[in-house]
Amino acid sequence: TYRLFVPDELKDSSSVPLVLVFHGGGGTAWGTERLTGFSDLAERERFVVAYPEGIGRSWNDGRDTTVSRAHRDHVDDVHFVSVLIDEIAKTYRIDPKRIYATGISNGAIFSHYLGANLATRIAAIAPVVGGIAEPFDGHFKPEQPVSVLIFQGTEDPLVPFDGGDVAWGKRGKIISTMETVKKWTQHDGCKMAPEIATILDNDPDDGCRADRSTWTSCRDGTDVVLYTLHGAGHTWPGGAQYLPQRVIGKVCRDVDATDLIWKFFKHHAKP
Repeated sequence: TYRLFVPDELKDSSSVPLVLVFHGGGGTAWGTERLTGFSDLAERERFVVAYPEGIGRSWNDGRDTTVSRAHRDHVDDVHFVSVLIDEIAKTYRIDPKRIYATGISNGAIFSHYLGANLATRIAAIAPVVGGIAEPFDGHFKPEQPVSVLIFQGTEDPLVPFDGGDVAWGKRGKIISTMETVKKWTQHDGCKMAPEIATILDNDPDDGCRADRSTWTSCRDGTDVVLYTLHGAGHTWPGGAQYLPQRVIGKVCRDVDATDLIWKFFKHHAKP
C-alpha cells in the first residue's frame, strides 16, 4: 500500500516529478510523512510524493536476515515499486525522467537497492542513515548511472558509519559508508577527486558538525554527494528527535535533509 500526496494545483499541460519516500523498519507511511515534511515542500514546489508502506512494515533491501517478514518471505519490493509508479502515472502526468527515491534506515538501505535494481527508471536516490546491504554488494550492477546523495552520522548506533552489523547484529550487515560511496562513484564513472566543504555550524548546541564531499564529472550528468554528520546518530537531519538520544543518538541541525534532497533531485533528471 502507499499514501499519496498531490499538490492542490497541477497544470494539466505539464508533467511533474515523483518522489518516493520509504519508511524505516517498523515505520509507517504517515509517520514518515510527518518526520520528513515532504508533503509541505511538494505543495510549494509542485511535485507528487508517494509514501509506500512495506509488508510487515519492512523492505527487502538485500540484507541476509530473517528478522523481518520482507526478508524472510523474499518479498519483491522492487517489482512493487515499479508497479506503484505505473499506477500513479495512470492518473497523474509523471515525468519518467524525474522519478526519485529517498528513505531512512531500512528505507535508506532499500533506496540503494532500488536505485541499483531499477536504475532504468530511478534518476536519483538520497538514502538517510543506511548503506548498501551485504551480501547484495557482491551483485551490485546497475544498468544505468544514478545520482546519489547520502547522509550518514558517524555516531549511528544502529547503522554504523564504518559498516558491519545492523542494530547490534540482529538485522544483517551493510558495507561501510565509504565503500558505498566507492561503489556508486565507480559505477557512475566519476573521474574527479571529491570537492570537500565544511558546512557552517548553524546550531552549535546540537553536538554535530557536517562535511560535504562531492564527486562530479560522472556519466550522464550524474553526481555523488556525501554528507558526513560528525556526532550525529540514526536520525533525519533537521527532523524530530523521534526516540531518546540514548537509543538513536543525536539529530544534526546544521542541515535540513528534506530541503537538500529536493534541491539535489531538481538538478538530476535522467538524460
